[in-house]
Amino acid sequence: MSFIAPEPPLVVTVPPSDPAGEDQVDAGDFWPSVDLALMRATVRLDGTVTPERLRHAVVEALAFVIDQLAAWEAARRAQGYATLAAVPARQIDGKSINEQRYLRAVYSLAKADLIERYRDYDTSAQGDKDAEQLVDQIAEQRRNMAWAIQDIKGARRTTVDLI
Repeated sequence: MSFIAPEPPLVVTVPPSDPAGEDQVDAGDFWPSVDLALMRATVRLDGTVTPERLRHAVVEALAFVIDQLAAWEAARRAQGYATLAAVPARQIDGKSINEQRYLRAVYSLAKADLIERYRDYDTSAQGDKDAEQLVDQIAEQRRNMAWAIQDIKGARRTTVDLI
């Protein structure tokens, strides 16, 4: 007797069709809010990441990034700047480069966190479920976050590897 197994069904995920649940995450009076729908589109997150999990990752990323920039923020407030947008900086695409770097830091850290939490899911087009394949992507996201924070501070970028 022989048995021919059919191919597993193709599961296609898409971003939530109702982004109403994905509004903004408020970051306080100095830092810009994070638009979750814009973040989802920017870092290519599909519907497997629920709005609740995305919000959770963004809240933690905001807490970390803002903590890392606390001294920098205090110095800018002491200079009389009430918001990040008010701090003098080069404008690119109509927005302060500091605002763009802040969002890059938050997006990168949130995505790294999500990748770590979703390692048991199939995330490659070839169907390769090897979680180790994602380690480089996590490290790249954390590097992007660190560089964005260093750039806001005006500090040098540093990469150190232990051999």
